[in-house]
Amino acid sequence: MIRFVVGPGAILVPDLDASLPGRGWWLSASGDVLERAARSGAFAKAARSPVQLPSDLRDRIEDALRRRIRDRIGFARRAGQAVAGWQAVKEWLSAGRAALLVEAADGSPSERERLRGNRDVPVVMPLSAAELAGVFGRDHVVHAALAKGRLAETLRTDAGRLAGIRGGVDV
Repeated sequence: MIRFVVGPGAILVPDLDASLPGRGWWLSASGDVLERAARSGAFAKAARSPVQLPSDLRDRIEDALRRRIRDRIGFARRAGQAVAGWQAVKEWLSAGRAALLVEAADGSPSERERLRGNRDVPVVMPLSAAELAGVFGRDHVVHAALAKGRLAETLRTDAGRLAGIRGGVDV
């Protein structure tokens, strides 16, 4: 779910943190639901006044979610709650430290399965290998793991939202 509010100038604003002031309403984090709501005038009905929708609303939401995901992985890395690389992730999985696997969307499905094995650890694939590499300050990152905690939980939620906005193909 994504919260929306009406900002200054009667412009629709996605409130991903659900913390902006004002009367807001929630909409499923799904690209087709978002487009249907925009076409049918549901935002203006919910706001009880005319609302201006940015023409690139879906792209803005996707970019904001990608930025949030990169930030959360970066926070986890700096807090010692995230590791990257096949060997480090495998060690965390073996020790039971990994609460969430973050895999590059353009990574190998067979390597992902081989690494995960029969462990019941959630996997998300919100970013490319290049984007993950940027977070960890490396040239290339395909596998990352996050420790149990709020960062892993919120990252999983944001990855689910992103997958919904994209059409459900990434998680």
